[in-house]
Order: sequence, then structure tokens, then C-alpha cells
Amino acid sequence: MANSPESKDECNHYSVKPMLSESAESVTELTIPQDYAGMRLDQTLARLLPDWSRSRLQAWILEKRISVDEREALPKQKLWGGEKIQVKQPVSGHIETAYAAEAIPLDVVYEDDVLVVINKPAGLVVHPGSGNWRGTLLNALLHHAAQLSAVPRAGIVHRLDKETSGLLVVAKTLEAQTSLVRQLQKHTVKRDYLALVLGQVSAEGWIDAPVGRHPVQRTKMTVTASGKEARTHYRVVEKFDGCTLLQCSLETGRTHQIRVHMHSIGHPLAGDPVYGGKPKKISPETGQLIAGFPRQALHAQKLELSHPQHGGKMTWEAALPEDMNRLLRMLRQYRE
Repeated sequence: MANSPESKDECNHYSVKPMLSESAESVTELTIPQDYAGMRLDQTLARLLPDWSRSRLQAWILEKRISVDEREALPKQKLWGGEKIQVKQPVSGHIETAYAAEAIPLDVVYEDDVLVVINKPAGLVVHPGSGNWRGTLLNALLHHAAQLSAVPRAGIVHRLDKETSGLLVVAKTLEAQTSLVRQLQKHTVKRDYLALVLGQVSAEGWIDAPVGRHPVQRTKMTVTASGKEARTHYRVVEKFDGCTLLQCSLETGRTHQIRVHMHSIGHPLAGDPVYGGKPKKISPETGQLIAGFPRQALHAQKLELSHPQHGGKMTWEAALPEDMNRLLRMLRQYRE
């Protein structure tokens, strides 16, 4: 896997955010780092611009929306480092709303000059997209710290699903973002979740199964041989009638990874509207509690990483939100 750009000067070549041109296009500009020399243009762009799929970038090359040093890019063009790239993305009228600062309250767990750690509530979308062009964490971050407008994706380097609560780290500088992305790629960022799953899980274990887009239901992910490698470790925290509280640790961070992996071994998350199932061997009272929980019972509890500036290990923890706490308290009553 190619490395990301290392030097401060190279990092600063990234454009601040999508810029609207007169032809209703969003223009992104960057300079290819020297350590990408020898790679194909589409491969390089897929790594430097992860918000867009490689197939989409290849289509834009054919549509002449991408230029290299002010010349039309070629489909299999190789790079040698230092080239100036311009990507013209067709946009809708939503883009200005998507990157607008909004005064949305944030639960800030930690903040310094280069990092901010947020305890995200369930129900908050992380990044603008179809159906959610405003009221997102990105909008809130741009209001919280104006300098985040100078960092791609407002410093967001990983995401949590809308209905998943818990810890999420954001980079406040380009250098910090590069460091965090590298740590995520090397799997050195530790992320622990608390998950209430259906059924009795008897012992700790781990799941090593690739995760990719579902071949038919395109809004879902699934375990598939054509997916990307994905590993989840889990251990039992507490047992209840018909369900188990697990601590799940991510070695990789694929979309819906914990939800898909637990579903794949017959223990879907309680309350999961997409990958859930019906409780088995459970009392009517407990079954009613589980059926009434309005979201997947998943909380990003712990986050550990190396600080981008001084390299020291930093760890944060976020207590369970009240809705999950309440559910567990009631489950304990029926267990007793």
C-alpha cells in the first residue's frame, strides 16, 4: 500500500474544500506527493480522495473532468510525483448547504491545537449525503472550529453510523489528518465498542470475514469473498435473558462492520433495523424490551491512538448513553 504524503509542504497542496465554479462544478485541486511515483492516476486518486470510488474517478477521467498539469488525464496514465491535479465534480445545489457551519451542540471529550474528540449522540449523521445535506457532524464541526474549513472533510477521518453513539476523533490540521489516516491504515488505532447482541454468546472470539456491498440490496453490506478484509474481536461483558453484552474491538474499520459480522455468526445487534433478527429462547418481557429499543444497541466506548504531534498514547472513554443504560438496567431486573 502506498504511503500518504509526508512533508508539511506536500500536505498543504490539498484544496481547502470543494470550490464552486461558474459551470456548477466542484473543483478539487491537489499535488501528487513524491512517494506516489510510479502509480497509476486512478489508483492514486482513489487513495488521496477516499470520498469518491475508484470507478467514479475512472469515469471522470473518460469524461475529461480530470486534468494533470492542465492537460486532459489519460485512463492508464502513470504519475511521477509533483503533478498538479484538478478534479471537476458535477454538483447539485446541495453543496453549499453541505459545507455550511451550523450551531449544533457537541459533546467535546477532549480538544487541543490539533485534535478534537467528540462523543457523538445517536441520531446525528457524520457527513452530508443524500437525504442529509444539513444538520450533520461536519456542519457542527465547521461552526465549532472555523479552521476546520481548511482541512478536507472538516478533519473527519473515520465515521460512526447515524444511530451509533460514542467516540470519534477529528483532525484540526492537515498534518494531524495525515497522521491519523496512516494510523488507521496500519490498524494501530484501537476502537472498542459495547454491543448488545441477540442470543447467548458463551465465550470470547474473533471474526475474520471480508465485508463488501450486498450484490442485490445496495444499501446493505454483507460478508462476501469480493469484499475487503475485516476483523472483529469480541468478548463477553454481561449475559442476560436471550441476549449478551459484548465488547467488540475493531482491527479494521469497514462500513457496518460490527453489525454485519455479528449478524453473520447468528448474533445480530438488538434493535438493528437493517441486520437485526427476532430473539430466540427469550421471555416475553425481555422480548418486548428488545423490540421496543429504537436503534442498534451499539456504542463506541473507547478510543486509543498516538498523538500526531508528540507521539504519546492517548486514551478516551465515553460512558453508555442513557437509552442503552436504561435498557440494561431493565434487562438486569428480569434476569434477577
